[in-house]
Amino acid sequence: MVSIFCCHSSYGKDTLVNEKRIVYKLKPAVDIPITVGCAAWCGYTLTQIYTKGPSTQEQILNLNISSIDPLDRWAVRPYNAQIDKLSYYPFYASFPLPLVFFLTGKDTRSDFLKLGFLYMETMSITGLLGSSGTFFVNQYRPYAYSPGTSMDQRMIQNAKNSFFCGHVEVMATSTFFISEVYANYHPESKIKWLFFVLSGAATAGLGYMRLDAGMHFPSDILLGAVIGASSGILVPYFHNHKIIKNSSLSLNPFSSGTAQGLSMTYAFNK
Repeated sequence: MVSIFCCHSSYGKDTLVNEKRIVYKLKPAVDIPITVGCAAWCGYTLTQIYTKGPSTQEQILNLNISSIDPLDRWAVRPYNAQIDKLSYYPFYASFPLPLVFFLTGKDTRSDFLKLGFLYMETMSITGLLGSSGTFFVNQYRPYAYSPGTSMDQRMIQNAKNSFFCGHVEVMATSTFFISEVYANYHPESKIKWLFFVLSGAATAGLGYMRLDAGMHFPSDILLGAVIGASSGILVPYFHNHKIIKNSSLSLNPFSSGTAQGLSMTYAFNK
């Protein structure tokens, strides 16, 4: 009697045989310093961007609409306190949204701690970029150029924090992070595209509110959306994909005493 055994092994980026599928791989030696460092810088800048000091009346009166880029100029309008206040509700709700989403699926629920840390890392990178923009750039908000806004409102220090839109950046980070995680856990899903569409709609909706409130120019909103969406997608993406997938290719540091650098080695299979 002859027995024939066929064995098929598949080693994918997130596939294990008879074991739990590993979607994301964390490297504590890399991920922890990045997260802590970004969060620390973000914390520092947030203590500084609201201490720039108010503008003088003379500075406000010297603002000239013609100095604004034509693509942004049409966004100058009076401050709308009601819309500004309403925009904070979806903004604050976006922070815990991915954590709630993780609890809705069996696989994401079992990976809750890993996903929670990955989300924290993503938000720390987003915070680093967003707070740095406001920290280094003093750009007046659209309402500061409008005579329809009270002089007291135009003079407050927060009127200088237009660059760039943090509300939209956070919303994009949160929702696109959810979309990317869902797509990675359900690669065969026929509705995964819907998550990205809804993420874009939520980001655009909040962007419109910030625009209508006179808080940000379109360029501020667009930049916030692009950076937020990029962070939300790329951070989980790079934890799910190897940058160099070919194990035959290796990079190693070298030192000859007079020169230092990297050596690239490729092993040819026989």
